[in-house]
Amino acid sequence: MRALQIAATGMSAQQTRVEVISNNLANMNSTGYNPRRAEFADLHYQQTARPGTINASDGTVLPTGVQLGLGVQAASVSMVLAQGALSATGGDLDLAIEGSGYFEVTLPDGRAAYTRDGALKRTGDGLIVNSEGFPVIPEITIPADARSISVNAEGEVYAYFGDRVAAERLGQLNLSGFTNPKGLEAIGSNMFVETEASGPPLVAVPGEDGLGTLQQGFLEDSSVDPVKEVTDLIEAQRGYELNSKVITAADQMLAATVQVR
Repeated sequence: MRALQIAATGMSAQQTRVEVISNNLANMNSTGYNPRRAEFADLHYQQTARPGTINASDGTVLPTGVQLGLGVQAASVSMVLAQGALSATGGDLDLAIEGSGYFEVTLPDGRAAYTRDGALKRTGDGLIVNSEGFPVIPEITIPADARSISVNAEGEVYAYFGDRVAAERLGQLNLSGFTNPKGLEAIGSNMFVETEASGPPLVAVPGEDGLGTLQQGFLEDSSVDPVKEVTDLIEAQRGYELNSKVITAADQMLAATVQVR
């Protein structure tokens, strides 16, 4: 009775889909979060009679054959790349990326990580870091006596001081782009690391080489659409229930077979 195993793969697939949706809804307020989508593919087929098999001595072939599917499997959980809405915060170091690109930070083990979370902070020494305390690359230090900070759309960082009119340029923030951003590996805390699938980072000034620009005093909201997620959740629940009914029907058929005398 293949229906039992086939329906079990269907229930497992819908359970995976529900888990992905629940993670999206849990992160509907995470800065710069892009929702994920579970994608599925059918399993291999049992070829009872292959299409094109010769069926008669005159060379007649089977036009379709008999191919019995064995269920479904998860193919991938990919990221849906979409620009989230920009919310005004007024913070000097709150930077939203309008367009594509990621900030680069250095992890404690020396690896580079990438994030769209522009809620940057400064350490006691004035170093610009992300919310986890990892330094933003290239490293920029804000003087302790700086009255305010200005970051333009091209990523140039300026400091204003109380004893002078002209601003002092502190450094340049860059953005990193990827040929295949969906190939990045998520490591939590709104950060990703490079993989072979994503390709190497393409570092450039904001606004160049197809990268987005920076908006000071704004943060990018999550691009999760709660209405769509709830709709998908209901659909996944119904799919789970239908597969469970197949198991019930197969069990009843097996019971009827056992009772035959």
